[in-house]
Amino acid sequence: MRNLMWMAVLFFLAPRLAAQQGQWVTYSSSNSDLPTAAVNALAVDSHGDAWIGTVGGGLASFDGTNWTVYNTSNSSLPSNYVNCVKIDGAGNVWIGTGVVSDGGLVKFDGSNWTVYQTGNSGIPGNAVNALAIDGSGKIWLGTNNGLAVFDGSNWTVYTSQNSDLPNDIIYDIAIDAAGNKWIGTPDGLVKYDGTAWTVYNTGNSGISSNVVNALAIDSQGRVWLGAGDSYSSGGLVMFDGSNWTVYKTDNSGLPDDIVNAVAIDASGDKWIGTTAGLAKFDGSSWTVFDASNSPLKDDFINAIAIDGGNNKWTGTSGLFGPPLVVYNEGGVILDVENGGASVPQRFALFQNYPNPFNPATTIRFSVPRPEHVTLAVYDVSGRKVAELVNEQLSAGDHEAVFRAEHLSSGVYFYRLQAG
Repeated sequence: MRNLMWMAVLFFLAPRLAAQQGQWVTYSSSNSDLPTAAVNALAVDSHGDAWIGTVGGGLASFDGTNWTVYNTSNSSLPSNYVNCVKIDGAGNVWIGTGVVSDGGLVKFDGSNWTVYQTGNSGIPGNAVNALAIDGSGKIWLGTNNGLAVFDGSNWTVYTSQNSDLPNDIIYDIAIDAAGNKWIGTPDGLVKYDGTAWTVYNTGNSGISSNVVNALAIDSQGRVWLGAGDSYSSGGLVMFDGSNWTVYKTDNSGLPDDIVNAVAIDASGDKWIGTTAGLAKFDGSSWTVFDASNSPLKDDFINAIAIDGGNNKWTGTSGLFGPPLVVYNEGGVILDVENGGASVPQRFALFQNYPNPFNPATTIRFSVPRPEHVTLAVYDVSGRKVAELVNEQLSAGDHEAVFRAEHLSSGVYFYRLQAG
């Protein structure tokens, strides 16, 4: 049974002068508690909290309102250089830290820190560059000294000496629906199916560069990889298991041939971080965001994460602009919070508050059982101007924040649909 609810009205009073565009929100040390450092890693947990790894500033978490910063002075982090962050199914935050020989793998459960280093575990190196979590909850990690898998008790290590890995330095790891591990190295792309190793390089495949910086798997199981460095022109590469497609500046709208980050949103659009801006590729058209047309004043993109509200969290080098930038075509939605322990008895949609508002308002709603829920905002002509929620939610009281700096003042309606 489908439940449908409309609520009117939502009044928006447009400001005379907006500090930021409604589709963009920027964070730096001048307007937040974000450390003054480049953002190198991003992840968003099931509560909508962003986890931000920085270069020399430690780890930060942000729930849409409050910031918490963890570093070597106030926590058990072994290094303030955070290279990667992943969240497991239990909500534990796994953090890869270190540069050359310092650092280690860190697990943070919200209260306790556990640090794995060469001196107290089977990890092959203390500099952890990449993390992935497989379907059984095992942690796959890439270091400067090989690939390792950790099941919570036991370690298995793969290096160029005991496997077909072409290089012991691992840049990124992605795991497809079949459980295959895809590994990016300075000497090619590697597929490991649990038994056999397959290495793809410029000598035996259509890959454009041996330097594989970033990996993502789409819903069709295709591998998208970001490649290249200052010595090797790479670009964006797609591999469907048989065929290779290479996108570079000379045959596409890609702004640069060095790709550091790749992420795929719920619509299948690819978001690509380069050294010359952020690009969106929908399969046919390209859109580029850089210092000339957006608040993204630093074009060197290190990391991208996409949350349940379709916000694109982007980490930059922070040299020429804010190190953290959030973009959403429909207006940035800071979070969707599950607020209460009691389970409501019926679907309910409540009046937004504040109302009127400028520039943000909160919409609260109740879901009596686990459902796929959509919450959208419409103008008086019936045109959808923002989709705040489109995901499976647990039973409980929830709320979403709607930001509307990009909209004109007037009357808007919002609709809750479940089932």
